[in-house]
Amino acid sequence: MSPVRDEFRRSQVAIGALFFVLGFQYATWVSRVPALKARLDLGEAQIGLLLMTCGIGAAVSFPVVAVLMRRLGSRLLSVLSALALGVILLALSVVPNYPVTLLVLFFDGVAVGCLNVAMNAQGAALEARFERTTMSRLHATFSAGSLLAALLASGVTSATGTLAVHFGLAAALLAVLVVAARPGLLADGPAAAADASDTGDAAETAEKKQRRGFVLPTVATLWMGLAMVFGTVTEGAMNDWSALYLKDYVHAGAGLAPMGIAVVSVMMVCARIFADGWRTRFGDGRIVRTGSLLAGLGLALALAVGGVVPTLLGFACVGLGVAAVTPCVYVAAARQGADALSLVAAMGTTGLLAGPAVIGFIAGATSLLWGMAAVAASAAVVSLCATRISWTGQDSAAAPAADARLAADAS
Repeated sequence: MSPVRDEFRRSQVAIGALFFVLGFQYATWVSRVPALKARLDLGEAQIGLLLMTCGIGAAVSFPVVAVLMRRLGSRLLSVLSALALGVILLALSVVPNYPVTLLVLFFDGVAVGCLNVAMNAQGAALEARFERTTMSRLHATFSAGSLLAALLASGVTSATGTLAVHFGLAAALLAVLVVAARPGLLADGPAAAADASDTGDAAETAEKKQRRGFVLPTVATLWMGLAMVFGTVTEGAMNDWSALYLKDYVHAGAGLAPMGIAVVSVMMVCARIFADGWRTRFGDGRIVRTGSLLAGLGLALALAVGGVVPTLLGFACVGLGVAAVTPCVYVAAARQGADALSLVAAMGTTGLLAGPAVIGFIAGATSLLWGMAAVAASAAVVSLCATRISWTGQDSAAAPAADARLAADAS
């Protein structure tokens, strides 16, 4: 294996660890919401506000993240925010009352926003430096982190109900991962820029904008933000409403209703594992346009036909189609600079937070069928937005070069 390839793999694993940390930390505390509810004697409405507070913290973190990215760089910011997430777990294990819990989870949302931007900036820089697609696989490690956190929660809960033990173990694991990953993270600054000299003019322009401070988003950035909003609306709504749609509208049995979430999740993870190869061969723009259109049309057709099997097939189309949307849009936004990446990430968080509620309002005013139809329309809108985004010429990349990179990855 060549030294260049060794360096790529080392950085890929290190940056993947950041994505793993984010998924692991979020799933860890969410899995213990029932324990927090019992310990603090909370009602359903208070739990809802608790969950929303974390999302609000992430959504409003945009100005803070933009400043911190300019001053600290993505490497240092990712390390600090990842360590902060471990500290927040420890704080959650000893919170004395509900107001303090709200405050802790607000800062959790801010730390999530910081890490989300910084780690995606690292992933985009890795692709630019080594001219290889990897962002989809990085996003797949987020799902792996969530899965491991759920398994750990199940194991620890069966042994002890003490939050301090569970969150202490989780925080220690996060700290080990972050410390081990730090040497492999990409450095910010002139050296990194030099390695990506083929995008010199664009990088220089972005760097000048960063030195001047926050600037108004460009039209291109707004299109990216809209694509991220509607893409995360689709993801979030499928997670929140698919089981209820199967149960109440399709009349699936109790054992089949949860399969909606499972089908979407499995298809997304599998697609993200293979999506980097598709991106190399076909280009980000074509993958996003075709994938989101597949998601919208597949779900719409399933809603029109009805029945359990067609519905699950439609859900599978959604998981397959939207899997690469978020990774591709993050890469495009990172090329525009830290401010663009921060704004697009914040808009994505807003869509993830508000999307399921909007679908609920539509379902309440009409029916859940129309609510799910709105999800299909949201996926189709992503395809429309993708036609307005500059994908830096990837769609016209030479096939021989793509085949060579695919062969190198397979060897």
